[in-house]
Amino acid sequence: MTDTDFRKILVSLADGVATITIDNPPVNVLDVPLMSEMRRFLLSVRDDPDTRVLVFQSADPEFFIAHVDMTLIDEPHAFDEIAREAPEGLNPFQALGELLREQPQVTIVKLAGLARGGGAEFVAAADMAFAAEERAGLAQCEALMGITPGGGATQYLSSRMTRGRALEVILGADLIDAATAERYGWINRALPASELDGFVDRLAHNIAALPEGVIAAAKRALLLEDLRDGFKREHEAWAGLFERPAAEKLIRGGLKAGAQTKEGERNLESLLRALNM
Repeated sequence: MTDTDFRKILVSLADGVATITIDNPPVNVLDVPLMSEMRRFLLSVRDDPDTRVLVFQSADPEFFIAHVDMTLIDEPHAFDEIAREAPEGLNPFQALGELLREQPQVTIVKLAGLARGGGAEFVAAADMAFAAEERAGLAQCEALMGITPGGGATQYLSSRMTRGRALEVILGADLIDAATAERYGWINRALPASELDGFVDRLAHNIAALPEGVIAAAKRALLLEDLRDGFKREHEAWAGLFERPAAEKLIRGGLKAGAQTKEGERNLESLLRALNM
């Protein structure tokens, strides 16, 4: 690894496994600095033969990535630079998910707490995800803000679960517990919280120790689905709703009611539903 100048993530490397710890208090919102550092890190290890597995975790046991920073409602051009670097046909949020999805290393999310919106999309973009029973949760809560997911969820979930379940997740907008997420296919498996660290560590190091060429061969054999047409439809749906007054009202109302604070994020769906009544 050549790029280690980070402030929102902590990176350690041992025996071919890079552990990336997200540390963007108070609740790890996916803001411009965090997205920029994630993107920079992924690009920096893309051709590193000594880095074979990437494990993403959070410094905060309650929150993995809360969601995209809602205060961006007041900064419409905040993502302009990242957008310029995104591949044609992808918005910045989709581009981050695709960068992760196309990473040559095996990517694993260790989910001890909550991941919503863009955070849940990051989980779905990874090769594998393992979550702590009774502590972890996933949600696509965008509908409660008057929008639909815009960072890949409509496409990633459609490849992981039935259409009916994907619609339940997106339109039901509830927090999904780890056991249900496993049953739906959103994650690989739910584990007792006391076993999560050991299981992921063992799996990551077992994969990293495989003979040279095995990881690359497996990832080539299991081809990624081309989602470009779906991403275009997703972006148009999201952008069209984001421009409506309802979205701005709900996002500003959510922030005023406590979104992006620890207390508010623990029960974000209830907080947002109260604004829709």
